[in-house]
Amino acid sequence: MSHQPDLREIQIRRITLWGSFVNIVLSALKIVVGVLIHSSALIVDGVHSLSDLATDVLVLVGVKLAQRPPDRNHPYGHYKIETIFSQLLALLLTGLGIGFIYFSVRTIWLKKPVFPGPLMILIAGISLVAKEILYLRTKKVAKRTHSSALFANAWHHRSDAWSSLSVCIGGIASVLGWGYADQVATIVIGLMIIYVSGKIVYQGLIELIEHSVDEESLQAIEKVLDSETTIAGWHALRSRKSAGEIFLDVHIKVDPHLTVEESHEITQQIEEKIKNKLSRPVNILIHVDPDEKGASSG
Repeated sequence: MSHQPDLREIQIRRITLWGSFVNIVLSALKIVVGVLIHSSALIVDGVHSLSDLATDVLVLVGVKLAQRPPDRNHPYGHYKIETIFSQLLALLLTGLGIGFIYFSVRTIWLKKPVFPGPLMILIAGISLVAKEILYLRTKKVAKRTHSSALFANAWHHRSDAWSSLSVCIGGIASVLGWGYADQVATIVIGLMIIYVSGKIVYQGLIELIEHSVDEESLQAIEKVLDSETTIAGWHALRSRKSAGEIFLDVHIKVDPHLTVEESHEITQQIEEKIKNKLSRPVNILIHVDPDEKGASSG
């Protein structure tokens, strides 16, 4: 299992670097064109893409730190660093969302209508397609590697795609003659970003407070234990997740006449079966208890 974290880090780094390249190109394009055509929504959308670049850096640093091997002070590893970094990403997103809303409301209050023109729609459309593709690919890698930080970054890409969609709609409305469509589109962008941030914070807190693994994984584990014929039963199953790994411990009951070596062999078999059922690395601790009922009936 020692090679898995290295492969995981490579996959995360590759998709994040691709995202960084796309964000640099899109942010420059949107900010420059936004300034030229006086579109606050397009400029804000460009700043949002620029913030994606900052989150890419946070993901790379967070995953790198989280992959450090366990040490004396951190015997369970450093995986929660990745979760903490995902919370930092969410806070950054929230700040951006609030700032965008404030800027747009202030512009409307000052009664400054804007008519950016059709070029705004074209640039936002390009960004929408690029960021949605990047979201889908990043989310796929995040699921494969079970990375909370990368999942947060994927949603950052999706929020950027949503913001570009809002800019498109605002651009169409402004072309049709509504002077405040640009600002309203920016407000919608801010609200969507805050919503995504809240979702990321919730998921991160669930992990930090030692929530059990998802129901699907839990059912898979219980199915393995229920179907195991070499044990008389099991109890005290506990699970938690930390970044890309699952930590699991359970008590099993075995024939008290078995040797230590035979009991150990049973635990090894159960561990392998559970690991084969789950898609992420698993750290399993199995406690062996004697089956007193079986001993007395025998």
